[in-house]
Amino acid sequence: MANDEVHSGRRRFLTATTAVVGAVGVGFAAVPFITSWKPSARAEVAGAPVDVDIAKLENEPGMRMIVQWRGKPVWIFKRTPEQLKALATLDGNLRDPKSDNPDQTPAFAKNEARAIKPDIAVIVGICTHLGCVPGYVPEMLPQPFDSKWQGGFYCPCHQSRFDLAGRVYQGVPAPSNLEVPPYHFVNDTHLVIGVAPKGAA
Repeated sequence: MANDEVHSGRRRFLTATTAVVGAVGVGFAAVPFITSWKPSARAEVAGAPVDVDIAKLENEPGMRMIVQWRGKPVWIFKRTPEQLKALATLDGNLRDPKSDNPDQTPAFAKNEARAIKPDIAVIVGICTHLGCVPGYVPEMLPQPFDSKWQGGFYCPCHQSRFDLAGRVYQGVPAPSNLEVPPYHFVNDTHLVIGVAPKGAA
């Protein structure tokens, strides 16, 4: 009888010990599994907002800055008064002149220049056809692909064309305007890509 109690006590002790050791083991095994759900530091940085100093655009007209945001090239450039004036003349040649597709144009940029400040453009540089990177052709001069060119972007992959607001021309393979990312100005020479203006949808 006493021997049975000793065996019973030993069994309870071994069962409890095994359960504790098993729970600890499961905990150790679960940590890397759960940690794998978290985005890597590299992924977090890739999706983080990007601060950009645009002061040099003031001194170098026609210059285009290219920064990476979420793995995409984002173009930032300053448009001249002549280029802005030309935008108003192109509506009849464009597929979506009023930027009605919200996937390409956030509400805060739904205007002719598709920008917060008309002279400063912020556009994702990926063609909406098959993901090529269009060339920047800001000169308002006849081009082999358009004798009445008013400046913009030309995709050499399949000849899609976009104006200097990133609006797509009619009759080209690209189905929609170039994307405008969320962004806002911190001051006149500093903007942040990845965060829309305060109060914007």
